[in-house]
Amino acid sequence: MSVKAKKHLGQHFLVDKNVSKRIAQQFGGFNDCRKVLEIGPGMGALTVFLLEEEKNDLWAMDVDRDSIAYLHEHFPQLKDKIFEADFLKANLAAFFGDEPFAVVGNFPYNISSQILFRCLEYRNQIPEIMGMFQKEVAERIAVKPGTKTYGIISVLLQTFYDITYCFTVDENVFNPPPKVKSGVIRLTRNTRDKLPCDEKFFIQVVKASFNQRRKMIRNSIKPFLLGNSVEHRFLETRPEQLSVDDFIELTLLLEGLKPVE
Repeated sequence: MSVKAKKHLGQHFLVDKNVSKRIAQQFGGFNDCRKVLEIGPGMGALTVFLLEEEKNDLWAMDVDRDSIAYLHEHFPQLKDKIFEADFLKANLAAFFGDEPFAVVGNFPYNISSQILFRCLEYRNQIPEIMGMFQKEVAERIAVKPGTKTYGIISVLLQTFYDITYCFTVDENVFNPPPKVKSGVIRLTRNTRDKLPCDEKFFIQVVKASFNQRRKMIRNSIKPFLLGNSVEHRFLETRPEQLSVDDFIELTLLLEGLKPVE
């Protein structure tokens, strides 16, 4: 039995075992977390190598019924840990309660950013994320301030995770081959538990700042200034120059302008 890649699911199956093994080896069990959820395992290219580490308590989740059937046939040792479910919609507490779990996978490119934002919702339960993305997306997630690719997803993920770009994967190791190269990254939870500012407002400030990224931040966040004449060095810079701590400071500044209710 084999599984035919489905375009609408963004499936590109890894066929190079050396690359698969190298990707699986990037998972490090951060904070001694060995409960691992593999998203979109397909035909188990990563699964087989993740299972080689006896410490790993591996679970698998896929929306593709053919892949689920394949996994049950070829990985009977996973038994009741294979689930046909959509990670973006699933009630993860039903699977893991309040226990920590890591997230790994060769993520479908069309929903990879959504997967990461879903992980952010469970960030205090997910100490590590490791996986493969479209190279451009992987670089944007891991890039540091001061570059043109640094943006909203860079700031929001780096607020709560330390991110390492591991290596690049060529197109020819997939079936069917994608039109772009891929990049493997590893995210590990940092020590920032709670922001000193309102988190929802922080996200609004970050998004507004990058919505007009060629303009100075003062122009992009003008509605948040509430007509006040405010001087601050951040207001005269472009958003890609600001670090996570800078955006937190900017958010605190803008919070101070709000009228007391």
